[in-house]
Amino acid sequence: MAATVRAWGVDVAYARVGEGPPLVLVHGAGLDGRMWGPQLEGLAGEFTVVAWDEPGAGRSSDLPHGFALADFAHCLAAVVEDLALGPAHVAGLSWGGTVVLELYRHHPELVRSLILVDTYAGWKGSLPPEEVAARVEGARRMLAVPREEFDPTLPGLFAGEPPARFVPLLDAMARQVRPETMGAQLFMMAEADERDVLPGIAVPTLLVWGELDVRSPPSVARAFLEAIPDARLVVLPGVGHMSNLEAPEDFDRAVRAFLRGLRRL
Repeated sequence: MAATVRAWGVDVAYARVGEGPPLVLVHGAGLDGRMWGPQLEGLAGEFTVVAWDEPGAGRSSDLPHGFALADFAHCLAAVVEDLALGPAHVAGLSWGGTVVLELYRHHPELVRSLILVDTYAGWKGSLPPEEVAARVEGARRMLAVPREEFDPTLPGLFAGEPPARFVPLLDAMARQVRPETMGAQLFMMAEADERDVLPGIAVPTLLVWGELDVRSPPSVARAFLEAIPDARLVVLPGVGHMSNLEAPEDFDRAVRAFLRGLRRL
């Protein structure tokens, strides 16, 4: 089912499938809710699975001028509230995980648990300054080309070649990326530092990381594990940054086991 909620001057679109406790999925930069296709299919038997198109992506409207990280979080809160199912399990991959941390900063009452996937406490909060500077320069080069030559594909998303079955999906999403959104996301990530949020997280937290992730290496996962009081880590062997697509069955298995365990608490 497709739905839209109006929040903070933006029409925010989301897909909703299944029944059960709500599981809200937050995509990475240069992508949209379609990146969660395997999870919408694989987890809907037990959960109400929701994948949003963040403001400025997919079926959602463009970013208003001056839109900030907190505004993304407020819009995500509006999606959770629109479901009318109570606090949600909220998962975010890469940039999406940073948005999820900002959601927890402002709206912890809407979060039943966190699933942080190959993510960052912002680039500033998780990466060495020289790496952040290199990524900012890469983003500037990406955005400086003529619009017809714009390619939003970031390096190092997969451990090897993208899985063949998802290449058409990745190409379709890339063709629809809005450069203005991509630029806003990347520069927000460069300035974001969510480390102060981590010690105050008071809900169960699952960390899912690709063993071979070069964009958010396992050292970032270990920093999260040390900082978050009730966190556990699942490392997916042989997998890179886009772990939900590179190993969807293993990814779903880890998420399902975590959420089933919470039901027994």
